[in-house]
Amino acid sequence: MLRPTYFSGAMMSLKTKTPWMTGAVVAVAAVTVACAQPTQQRVSPKLHPNLAAAQDHVQQAYDRLNDAQFANHHDLGGHAKRAKQLLAEANAEIKAAAIAANNR
Repeated sequence: MLRPTYFSGAMMSLKTKTPWMTGAVVAVAAVTVACAQPTQQRVSPKLHPNLAAAQDHVQQAYDRLNDAQFANHHDLGGHAKRAKQLLAEANAEIKAAAIAANNR
């Protein structure tokens, strides 16, 4: 059975566009992850007020970096991105410090 040429052409076009669509989805996911906030688990201010305050400062710094990236059209030579990665690491260390304090 023969298919109409417009149908096979549409399918061929879809097949050639699939890698581009996949790439676009991956790019959007990467941007979403990059813009994710560093504070995933909050330190209890009641149990560890100093660590919670430090975590708040990390969040504020992260937010200011987002503002700077937006104001400069993300043209900061990759330094803001690296700083945000380091802030996410700092947040993880603050959480680890709270857990260590809980386990002593």
